[in-house]
Amino acid sequence: YKSVYEAIDHAGMHHSAQIRIGRIQSEDVKREGPERLLSGFDGILIPGGFGIRGLEGMVEAIRFAREKRVPFFGICLGMQSAVIEFGRNVVGLEGANSTEFDKDTGHPVICLLEEQQGITDMGGTMRLGAQPTNLAVDSLAREAYAESEAYERHRHRYEFNSNYRQQFNAHGMQVTGTSPDDSLVEIVEVEDHPWFLAAQFHPEFKSQPTKAHPLFSAFVAAAISQRKRKAAEVASSDPANNMEPHHGS
Repeated sequence: YKSVYEAIDHAGMHHSAQIRIGRIQSEDVKREGPERLLSGFDGILIPGGFGIRGLEGMVEAIRFAREKRVPFFGICLGMQSAVIEFGRNVVGLEGANSTEFDKDTGHPVICLLEEQQGITDMGGTMRLGAQPTNLAVDSLAREAYAESEAYERHRHRYEFNSNYRQQFNAHGMQVTGTSPDDSLVEIVEVEDHPWFLAAQFHPEFKSQPTKAHPLFSAFVAAAISQRKRKAAEVASSDPANNMEPHHGS
């Protein structure tokens, strides 16, 4: 995850902010609970990966970020985990999962595309390389990029199952980035949240020290705002700050 850490640092430099990164194992989140491990953070990022190990901890971390309104950024598997969490806990799809982890799930919200079925070689089923993404108007993604289209690098096999797009949209998870033909979901966002965005591609690969990636920059900006809000809440709750000024005689 070196490229992810570097992209976060680039965004910190862009905002003249010192970033402190806490590396949390998702299995620890599952074992100890997200409240204990994540309560002190101003933003939560879940990066890409392969395999089922740690999935349930990721799901718990995402639920915490969504319900506690902590800025959240999901990348690749992080995006797929966000879809699984939202499907289970908001849309009400019991046991929603990816067919990568549960091939018999009753709600395959993440799955292989039809043209990938039957191909056993992992390289043959992957979407690889830079590909275009159309960005929805009035979305966090469009605001971050300040463009209507972005080209981002991909490295994954499984996709958001578009059969569920209407249900997710009705419950507040919007598809804000798609392939040009609208068949593939590239970015999802959650409504009524300070900053909740998850992308199927890998934006960290295009970040530079002197040119922070737009999504990382927007995520760090949201985390900075979160920290300021928390500080303001602490200050307003301090009785010493609410006392009437004393005037001597």
